[in-house]
Amino acid sequence: MAIIGYHASHEQFAPSELLRLAVMAEQAGFGAINSSDHFHPWSERQGHSGYSFSWLGASMASTSLPHGVVCAPGQRNHVAIVAQAAATLSEMFPERFWMSVGSGEALNENITGDKWIMKAQRNERLKECVDIMRRLFAGEMVTHYGLVTVQQAKLYSLPKVPPLLIGAAVTDVTARWLGSWADGLITINHPLEQLKKVVEAFREGGGKGKPLYLKAQLSYARNEERALEEAYDQWRTNVLSSEVLDDLWQVKQYDALGEMVTREKVKELVKISSDPQQHIKWIQEYVDLGFEKIILHNVGKNQEEFIKDFGEHVLPKFK
Repeated sequence: MAIIGYHASHEQFAPSELLRLAVMAEQAGFGAINSSDHFHPWSERQGHSGYSFSWLGASMASTSLPHGVVCAPGQRNHVAIVAQAAATLSEMFPERFWMSVGSGEALNENITGDKWIMKAQRNERLKECVDIMRRLFAGEMVTHYGLVTVQQAKLYSLPKVPPLLIGAAVTDVTARWLGSWADGLITINHPLEQLKKVVEAFREGGGKGKPLYLKAQLSYARNEERALEEAYDQWRTNVLSSEVLDDLWQVKQYDALGEMVTREKVKELVKISSDPQQHIKWIQEYVDLGFEKIILHNVGKNQEEFIKDFGEHVLPKFK
């Protein structure tokens, strides 16, 4: 059976509140925690943006669950520092940490003032960073001059087992490219036919037999109308395509575009229901596609209600 995890959204909650929710999620029966990694939130209404690696140490010490984080090494996060942070967590909490790596969004990366390069170059930079991190995890002294610069870097505190570097993809084109070098795939929920294409492309590109992770964006509340309103309030800035969102660099730009998003559009891209049985059906479809770790992100603010009700009515179906 798949592991059903809880998504800790740093954009939406203060780090102290997220820590409390992570502990509650473990108690309710969730099997993993996934952490976002933002410098800015997607919207002023979300209003938070804690530093993920600081938070991960606290959460992993407070629970016994495996943890992952989404990370874009290469600009805001220097690749050697990302490798050091990942190695430290993996040494303290053996085989409980994985990292999902992607090319990033200007919303977070633009703070450095460096040029925001084209997607193709960002992908090239990402692959450079992954190769560098693997060399650092192997204990090598690394010097590299390319889209990132590393000069005589060596990690001295290393885990016995390095963390998995899971490739993040939204499209089947990116998934196919990841298949040849990533340790696994993580994607987000799309219509099933599109998800199938992403999975098949990853496997055809070299990912056959590698783990498949899914971050499923949903909105649950005990009332159907409130479930929709929670999703619309908190997540309408996120339903536009990556071709648009990746290059925006100010929170106010996201909010301005969000004003043009309808509730119907949100319903197309977020699984919204007040019925736990409906959520069970949706999750089972993901399991049937081969996803072995499914991270549930309830996009509303009503986290306690979500954790409690899913712990009682949804998670037991996947034990």
